[in-house]
Amino acid sequence: MYVPPRPQALSAVAALLRAAVRGDGDLLSLLPKEAYQIEAGWLGYSRRSILIVNAPELTRRIMADTADIFPKNDLMVGALEPLVGDSIFVSSGDLWRRQRRMIDPAFSHIRLNRAFTFMASAVDDYEAELARRADSGETFSLDLAMSQLTADVITRTVFSTSLKSQTARDVFESFSEFERSVAHVELRRLILDKPWARIPQHESVLAACALIRKHLGDLVDTHMTESGQSYNDIAAAVIGAQDDDTGTTFTREEVIDQLGVFFLAGHETTASALTWVFFILATQPNVLARMRQEISDVVGDGPVEIEHTKRMTYVRNVFRETLRLYPPITFIPRVATEATEIGKFRVKRGAMLMISPWTIHRHDRYWTNPHAFDPDRFSAEREHALVPGTYMPFGQGPRVCIGAAFATTESTLILARLARRFDFQVFDAHTVRPVARLTTSPAQQIRCRVTRREAAAS
Repeated sequence: MYVPPRPQALSAVAALLRAAVRGDGDLLSLLPKEAYQIEAGWLGYSRRSILIVNAPELTRRIMADTADIFPKNDLMVGALEPLVGDSIFVSSGDLWRRQRRMIDPAFSHIRLNRAFTFMASAVDDYEAELARRADSGETFSLDLAMSQLTADVITRTVFSTSLKSQTARDVFESFSEFERSVAHVELRRLILDKPWARIPQHESVLAACALIRKHLGDLVDTHMTESGQSYNDIAAAVIGAQDDDTGTTFTREEVIDQLGVFFLAGHETTASALTWVFFILATQPNVLARMRQEISDVVGDGPVEIEHTKRMTYVRNVFRETLRLYPPITFIPRVATEATEIGKFRVKRGAMLMISPWTIHRHDRYWTNPHAFDPDRFSAEREHALVPGTYMPFGQGPRVCIGAAFATTESTLILARLARRFDFQVFDAHTVRPVARLTTSPAQQIRCRVTRREAAAS
């Protein structure tokens, strides 16, 4: 079986030395081999103490958090605040519940059928761009390509407008700088700082956040004028959302906060997953051939419609398996606000509880051949063998991602449309390695080239 790139599992001491030598903020390098084998356990040494939790019954308790004692980890909140403020992604308790009550109707405002039209139009434009690149033979960044495409999809869906290429590049480069430099991923802070210590951010991080928020603010402003009242999209619904108790609406900055979550969660995480899918397809022609056969059987030579995305089970399973091996959100850190017990472990106030989809998805106890790429593990014949609670690319519990169906439909459409028309060739595939900062991404951008598939539909 094909085993795509992953860090070599080392002892705790060796893993710490590897992470320190690389110095690139990659938290995957810090994971010892025991992290893939235990149900829960202390992760090395740190001033705040870090408990990694893999067992489904324990992760469910933490993620449900019925007593409001396991909010989002303070390191994550401090890192993301310059980008998304005190939005639904980082807030907790009553504030989070208020925001969720206001946000849920806004997101459900746009049905998948209508969103699919926006998705398809973005892919139309990107197919034309890939055809131009195929004819010119140019090389380009696979990461940037997927980021531009998914940014265009989410911008059309949220704001009813396409994203200009320069703006897309600005957002991609700013988010890349944010991921590289944000203090959340500095190992020194993770190991040595006290809980709830103030986290000063680098000037480059603040500048990157300011540029992203400026672009989002420009889009928000188009909806807040008198002429903007004619919009019927997610942005308009968020702007008009009211608190049931007070009747208040979000301020402009709060709107940017909330739509920033939609934009980044619906753009960067999907881009991360698609980057890994097309990397795998470029190196595994048998998987690509089987996908193409299913696309031909289900769709034929016509356009890919929304009902087709539900019937292309193998294509969807390729996406699901890629999410298992490369979950976009590598870690879901929480913090204990009071002393408690997690299983057999006594947890002190301020301890970090590290739930890692990466280790849970690759755990020796829960998965057969856990590091191998095997889309058929999600087939109807084998899905019964999956251990409940061990597949969580979209989180779980009350904070589960409300855009899961959106992301799956979008990705299935993109895979079907691009795979049937183009062959992707990646360069230096043997040097590609994943890193975990805020998303699971290649350590260096993957360079690639596309060619037209001779038998592709026109």
